Amino acid sequence: MIAHLRGKLLTKRPNQAIVETSGVGYDVAISVPTFSDLPNVGSEIALHIHTHVREDLIALYGFLRSAEKQVFEKLITVSGIGPKLAITILSGMPADEMVGAIRGNDVARLTRIPGIGKKTAERMVLELRDKLPSEGISAAAPVATISPVEEDVLSALVNLGYQRAAAERALASLTKNGKNAGSFDALFRETLATLSK
Repeated sequence: MIAHLRGKLLTKRPNQAIVETSGVGYDVAISVPTFSDLPNVGSEIALHIHTHVREDLIALYGFLRSAEKQVFEKLITVSGIGPKLAITILSGMPADEMVGAIRGNDVARLTRIPGIGKKTAERMVLELRDKLPSEGISAAAPVATISPVEEDVLSALVNLGYQRAAAERALASLTKNGKNAGSFDALFRETLATLSK
């Protein structure tokens, strides 16, 4: 499964980005807020990815902020909301406002989102009210640009079964101190040691 994608932004539209990585262009569905925050075409970008697999389709959904991806993944657990509608929902209202509306039982506000009727809004409130974070979503920083060595370390740790977010935190704490920035072996060992504490 693809969970993270770094590469050159080839194309961007309000609902789509094409990211080239190692000569392969990945077609990624994005929300309007993600589109608004993307840099110019030709820039290096990094996206958090949700890979959605069906019998007839493999689709990638991309987010600059991990918190927005988490809200998306919560939305698609609600019966009647698939990935396309979840992207529409995230495009129709800022994620932190939507979380506030769900937590505050504000069905009327949720029905203003295109594609959301009263029953779907009520299901969103019922099923997600206690599952969403209380802190702001948009306050979360976009994905920081990391070196290819750091990306390899993260990939290796995820393959070993560590959660990507935990591995990113451990790696960030080391690189902030300037430790082993150039060597994969040393950085991998240091990050693994930090995770094992």
